[in-house]
Amino acid sequence: MAAPSAFQFYAENLNVLKATDLAGATIKMLLTTSAYTPDSDNVGNLALADVTNELANGNGYTTGGVALSAPTISDFSTTGYKFSTGNAVWTASGAGIPAWRYGVLYVVGSLWGITSPLLAFFTGDSAPADIPLTAAGNSLQVTCPANGWFTITRT
Repeated sequence: MAAPSAFQFYAENLNVLKATDLAGATIKMLLTTSAYTPDSDNVGNLALADVTNELANGNGYTTGGVALSAPTISDFSTTGYKFSTGNAVWTASGAGIPAWRYGVLYVVGSLWGITSPLLAFFTGDSAPADIPLTAAGNSLQVTCPANGWFTITRT
């Protein structure tokens, strides 16, 4: 897989995001087709219900995405924090996991009074171009970057 683009936050939720909110939360990553148009404006996408064109259930992909293991907040005390998890992994079967363009991170459950709030999204390929079909028997892995999915700097 080509290098994913930098994460873009959904601004609608950024103003309430605190590291402590993510500690112990269940975070999932889902994949969408290129037909999804992320809206990261202040009045844009807010919750999982706002995400369209997710890959269909089956062939190794499960609707709603995959839970990311071991969410970790690395606190830099006065400068900010880094958010990391285990990698997202799917194993293709049948006709294979279809081509996809965007990965979306969201919180499972209710947080900030929002059901399944969105955190951030990225394009799978920095071009951007679709990541091609993953054939049956192969793994599709999106690796958490060494510097975490994202870092938030305190000012």
